[in-house]
Amino acid sequence: MATVLAIEGTRPRPRRGAGRFTAFLRAFIRDRQALAGLVIVAIVGGAAAAAPLISPWDPLTSVEVDRLSPPGTPGHLLGTDEQARDILSRLIWGGRISLLVGIVPTVAAGLVALLLGLVAGYREGLLDHLIMRVLDVFFAFPLVLLAIAIVGVIGPGVGNQMFALAVVLVPYSTRVVRTATLSVKNLEFIEAVRALGAGSGRVLWRHLVPNVLPPLLVYTSTLVGLMIVASSGLSFLGLGVQPPTPDWGVMVGSGRLVIYRAAHVATIPGVIIVVVALGFNFIGDGLREALDPRARQ
Repeated sequence: MATVLAIEGTRPRPRRGAGRFTAFLRAFIRDRQALAGLVIVAIVGGAAAAAPLISPWDPLTSVEVDRLSPPGTPGHLLGTDEQARDILSRLIWGGRISLLVGIVPTVAAGLVALLLGLVAGYREGLLDHLIMRVLDVFFAFPLVLLAIAIVGVIGPGVGNQMFALAVVLVPYSTRVVRTATLSVKNLEFIEAVRALGAGSGRVLWRHLVPNVLPPLLVYTSTLVGLMIVASSGLSFLGLGVQPPTPDWGVMVGSGRLVIYRAAHVATIPGVIIVVVALGFNFIGDGLREALDPRARQ
């Protein structure tokens, strides 16, 4: 009996972090909207990643059918565009750029905002005022108009498009990080860590960052959908991805010229943009609920 108790006493206990992750995962899975958003993003992302394998036609080459063929045309499930290119193939390949332009600026802005928001919220004082007043200048302009102005100055292109979108997102994400930092830095456990002799670097990295990341993660996940819409708008205006490169915004822009003859050319990529944006928003809402302990009770 003593041997059994000894063995049971030495049995490893589950780590606290693993228990929190399990609770988060269960809460996220119970959210049907979040699961639906995850499925949407997974399907679109998987199709974009496997574009060379599953694309039925070359997205840049005209096929041997009539221009503006309607959906359901044999061999062309979604029809063809104004240059007799297969719309389904262009959607699949266009997902690569559209997702890239939506995710990369959001992540880049989040990393910059994490640094600026932590410094501003933790140090406060003159440095905080300096950082936030500079960022307040960006709040004076609508997000999309500011992105258009930046791209108009530095020139069109995928790289410039992503840079402009990252710049306009930094102030919004920084405010989220700063607010979270201010709400956590004066809590009792932070004061206890300082009393034990922990330096500013340890406090920031080991205690503030883990508590600031969840709200930033939730916020940035909802911004990806907005960035996909915004990047599509820039491409629609000719300031982003340039034709004939397949991109959802470019497809909507070219389809508007034949909207009365073949509405599907612009409508189909427009619907895809809306659905994917909603998918990311559903994921963001699910993350917010799953990361909130009060919502899991």
